[in-house]
Amino acid sequence: MIVGAAVVEIQIHGSQSLKQKRGVVRSIVQRVRNRFNLSVAEVGGQDTWQRAVLGLACAGGDAVRVRRALEQALEFIEGLHLAEVMSSDVEIADLAHAEGAWEPAGEEALEGEDEAGS
Repeated sequence: MIVGAAVVEIQIHGSQSLKQKRGVVRSIVQRVRNRFNLSVAEVGGQDTWQRAVLGLACAGGDAVRVRRALEQALEFIEGLHLAEVMSSDVEIADLAHAEGAWEPAGEEALEGEDEAGS
């Protein structure tokens, strides 16, 4: 399984209050979620009027597609012109996964009970 994460720091020029900033951040977050089907959250700068840090996450089976989705989302944020992108970064992780290797806790206990009860 491929997991991608991106972080983008934005500057909201002209924001005079946390309420104004939240409105801009909320708009960006909703547009990115709707357009790219990514997980998006404000992860930093919550107490400042003009700065925010957004975290984006995506999972899939192909590293190229995951990276492309995150990079397109970052370009989209910049293209909205609602805030200035100060910095951004994308990281991709490949998590090992073996088919059928996972067995929920309790399955072994239930199997043992069936044998003992017979």
